[in-house]
Amino acid sequence: MEPLGTFDIIIRVLYQFTSVWIALIILFAVSIAFKRRLGLYGKLFDSPIGMIGFALVMFWVFTGIFGALDLIVTHDPLAQISGMKNKVPGTPLPDPEEGQYGWYLLGGDNLARDVFSRMVSGAWVVVQIAPLATLFAFMVGITLGLPAGYYGGRLDTLLSFLANLILAFPVILLFYLLVTPEIVATGVPNYMATVLFVFPIVFVGVLLNSRYYTQPGFRTPLLIGVLGVMAWLYLSLISEVGTKVAILPGVLDIFDIPGGILVVFVSVVFVNSPTVFRIVRGLAMDIKTRDYVAAAQTRGEGPWYIMLWEILPNARGPLIVDFCLRIGYTTILLGTLGFFGLGLPPESPDWGSTINEGRKLLSIYLHPALPPAFALLSLVLGLNLLADGLREESLKD
Repeated sequence: MEPLGTFDIIIRVLYQFTSVWIALIILFAVSIAFKRRLGLYGKLFDSPIGMIGFALVMFWVFTGIFGALDLIVTHDPLAQISGMKNKVPGTPLPDPEEGQYGWYLLGGDNLARDVFSRMVSGAWVVVQIAPLATLFAFMVGITLGLPAGYYGGRLDTLLSFLANLILAFPVILLFYLLVTPEIVATGVPNYMATVLFVFPIVFVGVLLNSRYYTQPGFRTPLLIGVLGVMAWLYLSLISEVGTKVAILPGVLDIFDIPGGILVVFVSVVFVNSPTVFRIVRGLAMDIKTRDYVAAAQTRGEGPWYIMLWEILPNARGPLIVDFCLRIGYTTILLGTLGFFGLGLPPESPDWGSTINEGRKLLSIYLHPALPPAFALLSLVLGLNLLADGLREESLKD
């Protein structure tokens, strides 16, 4: 087979993303058709900047999902093919097997692995970790920030001191300490996961109880069912055979999270939670003086009802914007960790690790480092543009 030219490479790369293009077209068509019924999300499609950012973000989200389903990748991202070391984009395989894709579309890296497939697989690593870790950080920050801002006093002083204590550490140094093998061997990340991952259960439990406390016949079975499922998921997340925290037997443990990913996940949640806490605390201190909060207090509503159903909904604009920006920060942190070889396994196709491996020969071969670097740049750019669009529309709301 002959090497592919630049035009052929572009056409073949675009073709590999066919499932992503179809998903984006369907998503945008449905969203624009029903945007007047979709609240703040629907108003996002009135903002050109927001739409561009949303398209970039969803492109990589769909790429990660469809890549994990083997609908985009052309080769195994971990497989090494003899003779393809550092080959330029469009190089044909020397002796392809039947049914095997015949080219390395974006070339091979220094271990003869397909750069295109590793870039696509790296999107799945980001899609798995960054949004979920940010969501968990928000659960922690909201659960602690609301009472700190609403009650004030000693509770606020204590929680603010702990948040400032964590924020006093340089982020990279704190990450480095948490993901080093010596710290991991002590079980500290597992114990941190045990504490941090309980906050979503607390948040959901208080949310439902405060909303339906006047309907005990409905509230009690609802809480038992929801919290029972969440407790099982919680134990499955923190329990890992062979670690310091092994609670569930293997039959009941539905999650098999690699140790490196769990450590990185916990580190991201731990580092981001204090910042979210301070934002939520400030918003709660401001909103609690509003008239509708005073009206809820006059009606005899409880403190948690006021915090979760009066203050929190009216703080959604700034929190949604910060959520998008924080996913971008988390993506950069994941890339930084991978670049320094911390946390995730060395063979992981995450973008940071791939960039680090490609930079070693950057003066000779550009192609191994550029695709993951461009992917990281475009995703973070999309998140920033999405946050700008949401900020504009939330101010109009």
